Amino acid sequence: MNLEERVRLGIIPKHLAVIMDGNRRWAKNNNLPARDGHREGALRVTDLVRNSVDIGIKYLSVYAFSTENWRRDKKEVDYLMNLLVEFVVKELDYLHKNDVKITLMGNIEDLPEKTKREVIRSVELTKNNRKLHLNIALSYGSRAEIINAVKNIVNDLENDKINIDSIDEESFKKYLFTHDMPDPDLLIRTSGEIRLSNFLLYQLAYTEFYFTDILWPDFKKEELLRAVECFQNRKRRYGN
Repeated sequence: MNLEERVRLGIIPKHLAVIMDGNRRWAKNNNLPARDGHREGALRVTDLVRNSVDIGIKYLSVYAFSTENWRRDKKEVDYLMNLLVEFVVKELDYLHKNDVKITLMGNIEDLPEKTKREVIRSVELTKNNRKLHLNIALSYGSRAEIINAVKNIVNDLENDKINIDSIDEESFKKYLFTHDMPDPDLLIRTSGEIRLSNFLLYQLAYTEFYFTDILWPDFKKEELLRAVECFQNRKRRYGN
């Protein structure tokens, strides 16, 4: 029995989160400009979505662009924003036909107008799809998400929409970007870095982590299957 057959017989994580790291290092290792690493990385996002649909993952959260990424060189940031538009335009027909719902988390107002317009269009077009929920983190930082949630809770308290005794872990989740999806079962981070980088800090409390030295542009289906098989061989205790 090969790897894919073994994985298909096991429990598939319902929600997969991915920190896609290593595009620039991949480009450097191959004597290419950083933009070529980002372009190759975008192809892996396409593969990841299609492979997730294929093996039955229901929720996929990808860390596409963090709040800290705005500090990068403007030319690189502009290229990434244009690449995102290109990805949406190219893949939207496939995503819609294959029942993929796109949602966004982060401060979307930070995005350039063209990028914002295209991603919002993709969200609107696919809002009724159900097979895979593709959650894209753009201009996202988890600390900012938590602070924003606290502000909204305070606002609701002041306007008598909730009372303080009703605030618990489950009600707090309703104020997060991921309020309509389960917490991730599995987090994958590529490139050998072993940290969360301000990604889904609240939601990852009992998530299984999988770190690999593979750089994101080299992360293909077999690597995904290996990560899922590793997840399947773990016993989740949730603190018990």
